[in-house]
Amino acid sequence: MDAFAFAASEVRQHDPERFFADLFAPESERRYLFALHAFNLEIARVRERVSEALPGEIRLQWWRDLLEGTANGEVAGNPVAAALIETIGLNSLPRAALINLIEARVFDLYNDPMPSLSDLEGYAGETAAALIQCGALVLAKGRDPGSADASGHAGVAQAITGLLRALPWHARRQQLYLPAHLMAKHGVKAEDIFAGRATPALMALLAEMRAIARSHRDKARAAIGRLDTALLPAFLPVALVEPTLLRMEKRGYDPFQTAVALPQWQVQWRLWRAARRGNI
Repeated sequence: MDAFAFAASEVRQHDPERFFADLFAPESERRYLFALHAFNLEIARVRERVSEALPGEIRLQWWRDLLEGTANGEVAGNPVAAALIETIGLNSLPRAALINLIEARVFDLYNDPMPSLSDLEGYAGETAAALIQCGALVLAKGRDPGSADASGHAGVAQAITGLLRALPWHARRQQLYLPAHLMAKHGVKAEDIFAGRATPALMALLAEMRAIARSHRDKARAAIGRLDTALLPAFLPVALVEPTLLRMEKRGYDPFQTAVALPQWQVQWRLWRAARRGNI
């Protein structure tokens, strides 16, 4: 299996929403999107693979060194790394943006609180939004796609929705992405979250977070409408934001117990519909 085929298999298995979205890209660019999203998986899953923060820092440093051209070890021995380096070179991707993505993910290794909404939006901007922007660059064949504003709002909407969906998983490892100042505003206590208690205060905070995600989604939709339609595959996962948020608003919803992930058939259908209509 070559490096790009390996990257595609990783994305299909571990990030099916992005995988199915990537299938709507032209075949000539699809492999590069798979490489980019496989790299994101490698970075996002570092905490899952280590028992302490220090080994995680070492893994992230290896990827930093790779992007800076100083990595030790044979890059060809890591198919995702090999595919990523080729993708960067052929599509003029900004290494600095990918390094910033790695830097932002250091937060994942620790249980520090997310101080504010602006900090959360910054985290989303350097992770999900940067990934979308790089995807748009691939689809624009390395030229400036003029999609920074659309990518920024789309990434924040996607990231907040994903973090709300992952709340029970993060709570089990005592990790918080909810902004501390909004927790204080609503009187939400970290110990209640870690204990899996869906208090009225927490439910009010989550409702505000959904409103924030929707606000960014709406701004993303407006900005995407002004872009070349060839860039749409990079933004397609944002079409899953609203149906996911709606599942969090059904009667009896418990943020720690209710499954809100969309079934695969619905993921594929909503992505197909968005691609056919030409908007998210």
